[in-house]
Amino acid sequence: MTRDAPSRELLPIGRFARLSGLSIGALRHYDELGLLQPAAVDPETGYRRYAPVQLADARAIARLRDLEVPLDEIRELLGADDAAGRRRRLATHRTRVEARVNRLVRILHVVRQLSEGREPIMGTDAAEAAPGVELGFDSDGHRALAKALYNHVWTLLEAAERTPDQVDEMIYATHASAYHWLRSGGTLVNRARGEWQIARVYSTLGRGEPALWHARRCLELAEAATAAGVAEDWDLAAALEGLARAQAVSGDRAAAEATRTRAREALEQIADPEDRELIDQDLATTPI
Repeated sequence: MTRDAPSRELLPIGRFARLSGLSIGALRHYDELGLLQPAAVDPETGYRRYAPVQLADARAIARLRDLEVPLDEIRELLGADDAAGRRRRLATHRTRVEARVNRLVRILHVVRQLSEGREPIMGTDAAEAAPGVELGFDSDGHRALAKALYNHVWTLLEAAERTPDQVDEMIYATHASAYHWLRSGGTLVNRARGEWQIARVYSTLGRGEPALWHARRCLELAEAATAAGVAEDWDLAAALEGLARAQAVSGDRAAAEATRTRAREALEQIADPEDRELIDQDLATTPI
């Protein structure tokens, strides 16, 4: 049906907006962009009317915008004829969302360290202090290296696109960080978080077997730290989130669902609502 089609059985813009979940302003904007044009436009008043069959596209646009899919990609998704092509485009968007989630997790970690006085707000850059010759690879040197490598891995996790060399660097760095935590005499909590990051790296790369290995080790250490009373109230929930993600990546949907349920139960033990919300959001990105 064209823009100058007869008006019978067409929906006025207000009713179409209510039925589709889009605002009138959004519909006008999408018309201007050529994303969703009305079936008919009154030549004198400019009043827009839509065909009922356009509701499917309008509702799809509303849902995709709610998922923060860019308008240009929505246009390509709606224009794609094959389901595989649509899935590929959505997988690309999922990668970007995961990168943003990874960035938020890193920000939370750094802000927590600063707010609890565990790191100075102003001080020597850990990356500059990392060379082992200057530090002598004593416990402080290993600890500085562990932190610097841990933070560097997050910068690579935040990237929506990585070169093969950056993938290698990310894998090497996350293992090295865990190694230096171990050599520094790090606590059970330090070691659990190191294993969590290794599992997250492999899950992000779609490597189920190593992701599972390190996620299970993370949970063992987090449970031991919790039993010893040295863990934060969010460590166990985070460990369960990491295991659920690894199980999903490895293809064990039933196990991932069960572990995610355990993780949501563990969320109830987290006092800080921001900590709880961040892990809850992380759980929502589990590819189940």
